[in-house]
Amino acid sequence: MAREIKLTQEGFDRLRRTLEQEQTRLIEATRNLQLQMEASDDYEDNGLEEAKREKMAIEMRIEELEDTLARATIIAGSGDAETAGLGALIVLHDEKTGKEMKVQLVSAPEASVLGGSLPRISEDSPVGLQLMGRKIGESFVVNLDEGRRQLKYRVVSIEY
Repeated sequence: MAREIKLTQEGFDRLRRTLEQEQTRLIEATRNLQLQMEASDDYEDNGLEEAKREKMAIEMRIEELEDTLARATIIAGSGDAETAGLGALIVLHDEKTGKEMKVQLVSAPEASVLGGSLPRISEDSPVGLQLMGRKIGESFVVNLDEGRRQLKYRVVSIEY
C-alpha cells in the first residue's frame, strides 16, 4: 500500500497549482517536439533530442506530482502548540548568531515546491529531523558535513 503524504492545505494547493503549470508546460513541450520533428531531417538532431528530453522530464514531474496529490492527507492544526510537528509554525533562535527565524515544518514533497510566505523545513532534512517533537525552550544541535559543522537552535515558539 502506498504511504500517505501529510500536507498542509497551503502546500496541497501549491502542489496542485504546480501540477497545472507543468501540464501547461507539457502542452508547449509537445508542440515544440512536433515542430522539431517536422523540421528535422536527421534523427540525430540535437534540437530534437533536447525537445524529447524536456518533454520526458515534464512528464516525470507530472507523474510525481499526481502521485503525491493522490496520496495526500491534509493536516489541519492538529498538533499541540507545545510540540513541534508537521504544519507547525516555529520560531527558532540561532544560538550562534543570536538571530531568530520563523519557519514551517512540512513533509519533503511540500518543502520541494517553491512559493509560500515562510521558509519551509522538510521533516527529513537535518534540521527537521532534530526539530520534530521538540518543545518550547528546548535546544538542539544539527550536525552538518559529517559533523564538521554544527548549528545550534532553541525553540522559541510553536503555533499551528
